[in-house]
Amino acid sequence: MPGLISSGDGPVAACRLCGKPASGPCARCRALVCADCCVLTEGAATFAVCLTCARHGGASLGRAWLGLLGWLGLVLLGLAAIATVLLLR
Repeated sequence: MPGLISSGDGPVAACRLCGKPASGPCARCRALVCADCCVLTEGAATFAVCLTCARHGGASLGRAWLGLLGWLGLVLLGLAAIATVLLLR
């Protein structure tokens, strides 16, 4: 339609896997993917994971959550050790 005026929108981000307009980032590798190139995770929260990450590690983010909990556990263990040293002085 030649009578329409451009709105001035910038370029659209492309999907890393197929080149279509991207919907958002993968929850694991943060690559931009379209709705056709991602799967939804299983579990309490729903995230989109690209097909490449889903092929390599499944559609679950359980391992990532365990890593986060382990890291927090180490921080708490360190704080408890510091508190113990300060209390024994």
